[in-house]
Amino acid sequence: MAKITDVPGIGASAAEALASHGITTVVELANSPVGRIAGVRGFGPTRAAAVKQAATAILLESGSKSKTDRKTTAKPSGEKAKPADKDKGKGKKKKKKKKKKNDKKKDKKKDKKRKKDKKKKMKGKKKKK
Repeated sequence: MAKITDVPGIGASAAEALASHGITTVVELANSPVGRIAGVRGFGPTRAAAVKQAATAILLESGSKSKTDRKTTAKPSGEKAKPADKDKGKGKKKKKKKKKKNDKKKDKKKDKKRKKDKKKKMKGKKKKK
């Protein structure tokens, strides 16, 4: 069985960080959601996806056939993505656009409030004089 440090991109310190989040084996790494791996210090979404794919490739090369190994969704490096897999990213793009739109609305509201507060302060200063 391969050690977690055999996965490209996982050194001793990365292995310790993963272990602190309960990921200690190649099988656990391959079966963990990318979001969980990305939550580990030193791992962003891109590195998490790459490490997960590398772990899955190691398991496939070793010919491991346990139940947990068959649950992995990452594909070996030679396979092409199916059209359905490509559509998954569209939901994220929509969410990002919606979030941006909501953030802009919030910013506009904050700006209006700041202007209002500034006017109130100015009126108060004029009255005192």
